[in-house]
Amino acid sequence: MSDRQHYSQRTAAARAGFSERTARRIDTDPRLPSQRKPQRGRTVPDPLKDVWQQDLQPILANDPSVQAVTLLRHLQQRYPETFPDDRVRRTLERRVRLWRALHGADKDVIFRQTPEPGRLALSDFTDASELQVTITGTPLAHRLYHFVLAYSRWEHVGVVLGGESFTALAENLQNALWNLGGVPAEHRTDSLSAAFRNLSREQAEDITRRYRGFCQHYGLHPSRNNPGEAHENGAVESHHRHLKTALGQALILRGNRDFATIADYRRFVDQLVGRRNQRRQAALHGELAVLRPLPQRRTTDFTELLARVTRTGGFLVHSVFYSAPARLIGQRLRVHLYDDRIEAFLGSTQVLSHPRARARRDGRRVHVVNYRHVIHALKRKPQALAGSVYRDGLFPRSEYARAWQLLTAELPQKEACRRMVALLALAHEEACEATLAGLIADDLAAGRLPDPGRLRHKVARRLRALPDVPIELTALASFDSLLEAQP
Repeated sequence: MSDRQHYSQRTAAARAGFSERTARRIDTDPRLPSQRKPQRGRTVPDPLKDVWQQDLQPILANDPSVQAVTLLRHLQQRYPETFPDDRVRRTLERRVRLWRALHGADKDVIFRQTPEPGRLALSDFTDASELQVTITGTPLAHRLYHFVLAYSRWEHVGVVLGGESFTALAENLQNALWNLGGVPAEHRTDSLSAAFRNLSREQAEDITRRYRGFCQHYGLHPSRNNPGEAHENGAVESHHRHLKTALGQALILRGNRDFATIADYRRFVDQLVGRRNQRRQAALHGELAVLRPLPQRRTTDFTELLARVTRTGGFLVHSVFYSAPARLIGQRLRVHLYDDRIEAFLGSTQVLSHPRARARRDGRRVHVVNYRHVIHALKRKPQALAGSVYRDGLFPRSEYARAWQLLTAELPQKEACRRMVALLALAHEEACEATLAGLIADDLAAGRLPDPGRLRHKVARRLRALPDVPIELTALASFDSLLEAQP
């Protein structure tokens, strides 16, 4: 249009890069194409014209949460001849969506926050079953405890074998704070409903008091987001997805998802989180300067229970049987319950420790047994092994369990029990559990029945075959040369 003021129509069209015919059309009507576009009207009759205001709007006004498909079923029931099928479903969904935008209730607004250094830390648990991690071939059902600083994004991750309990929260939160080296002003969690599930009112109040005391010990202000408002915990919720994606990719690079022990898996997670935190060091240094110092000591991060050792050689904790040395029968123990282990004390002396187990949902009793606790009693009564309710838990390694299967298949029960008890006693007395397991595996591979008498001689030879290392002691007088000045 600027060139048209100085050139002919043909020249102006050429300079603008379009045809002379287009130039004539522009000269005839100089309006923009968007201004010349005709208003699009309805091309087909409105199928909801007769029912929208009369039947559907009153229902929406009464309860805006009603679904469009519910309204469609209402129309089909009331006017079966007019609405015999679902052809108007999409039209009805668009109409309902437009009505809610114009007349519906206001939606919640998310106010993004500006993080301040040293002010807020967040904790949450996330299910990690999608990682498909296994321990020696057995799927590992676990969660990840996730601690995040809102300002620097520094994070700490712990592998949790149980549920979202106070014990898991307290233990892993303390590990995070001591690993961080400081204490933020506020600690936010979700509603912690999972930690209170299936608890009586008194137990729930006890956990609330313990959590309040925990925060007082560290000088933390506890806060919770409102139930159902996950975005209020968004600084950690969004990190869950990134963390599990990073773990999944690291497992792919590793080549497999199987670990020898849980400790190996925990080490793998710690190494990954350490690499992720290296990228946050600059922001973390600024935040560490304003964090409050840690207290002089840690506080309680376990649940304490009292349990009496019965004549069956153990005690019950949350419907799980744990073995104990026979000399403790009749004693009352204080049991410290952690997420992955239990520790039992007689007075102030720790007398045993077990990996923690969880009760089965089908009601069958779970047994955690250390064969060293009962081997002396089994030596006096070896026949008790055959029918013991925790017999399978007595075998410390798979080689011992396979030996028992072969012995019971090839020998009478009395002889099979005698040999199996003798093998367990040999492993205990000579402290050669792993060495003996290797010898048993050799016998099983050769098709021989393990013989305790013969294996005892082999174990003794292996234990005695130690290298003779000569040790030359340095003369004490030679140290005088290190003195700066002689007297």
